[in-house]
Formats: sequence, C-alpha cells, structure tokens
Amino acid sequence: MRSFDQSGAIPAGTSSANKSTFHPLTTLKCDGPAVFRSQTARDLACLLDIDKAVLSWRCQPLGQDGRTEQRGPDFLVNHVDGTRRYLDAPDRKASKAISVDRLDNDYLQISHDEIYNGFRLQNARDLLRYGAWRTSLGDRVRILAALDEHGILTLAECLGAIQESRPVAAIASLILSGFLEVDLDDALLGPETMVRRIRP
Repeated sequence: MRSFDQSGAIPAGTSSANKSTFHPLTTLKCDGPAVFRSQTARDLACLLDIDKAVLSWRCQPLGQDGRTEQRGPDFLVNHVDGTRRYLDAPDRKASKAISVDRLDNDYLQISHDEIYNGFRLQNARDLLRYGAWRTSLGDRVRILAALDEHGILTLAECLGAIQESRPVAAIASLILSGFLEVDLDDALLGPETMVRRIRP
C-alpha cells in the first residue's frame, strides 16, 4: 500500500519515479515505463492521458543497444471501446518505425496541428503537473456537495471551498481523477472556467 505525506502528494519512488527528462514527469494512463523519444512524443502522451476514449497507452521499448531511437511506433494505445492503435508523433518519420506497412489501419501518425493547435495541450500540461496529487476526502466531499447544490461553479468558487489541501492541486487532481469536468478546448484554464461534476 502506498504511503502519503500530509500534503497529499505521492512521495518519490512511486508513480512519478523513473520517468524521462521530458516534462511533465507524471503520467496517468501509461502502462509500463514512461520513456519518450522526444518532447513532441511527450506532448502527444499528455493528450492521451486526458482523452476519455483512451484506456491506457504504452511507450514502445528502446532498442537493445539502449539508444534513444525507438524500433517501433511511439505508442500503442488501448481504447475504451476495445480497439488498439499504434501512434507516432509528428516529428518522427514513419519510415523509421519498423513494420509500419504491416500495421495497416492500426497505425496513425498524428499531425503537428492536432497536438499544438488550440488550448488542449497547455491545459493538459498544467493539470498533469498535479497528476501525483491526491485530494483529501474532506475536500472531495465538500466540492462534490457544492456542485450537487449549485450544478455548476467557476474554478475560483471551487478553489474557495478547499480547506485541507493546496487548492489548485486539489481541483486538478479531481479533474484528472474523473470527479470533475472542465472544458479544455475553449480557453486556458482560469478563474472563470466552469466546473461540473462527473457522475459515475
């Protein structure tokens, strides 16, 4: 069982340990070691972590010689609907990924615009900074009760309800954990961002 300090953060040596030097360090849905070929690949993984259709993703293993150039596509992605797909980040030439021609419809190279256009990536990176945080039970109950009463609150109003934890970290953790929902595409997260409760 994992131990937690009083701040609610997971200590070093657990989920955020042994990650690559590409930021942010914490991942949510990575199945296996989080070893990235480039910052662009890491940025794509940020989007996979916040994609509701993605169940898990795996970084392809490094070559036996230990070099950073991977031998297969950047990611193998498992979707909630049971489908699987190999993905490459846009900074990689698909010809370098072995056996791509045999993957057929199960392979996709993501375009630069799909990653970097709009606000989603920056919002994902901002939230994932708090991916190792765990909100206290008391603060979680207070936020969910407030949303049950009002239906929708601004991010600033939610922050004001936090009593036991670091407010921004607590709200970010609840968003990443699937308790709360915000629009990640409309604008950068701010005090006026509307927050809704996600019901199971």
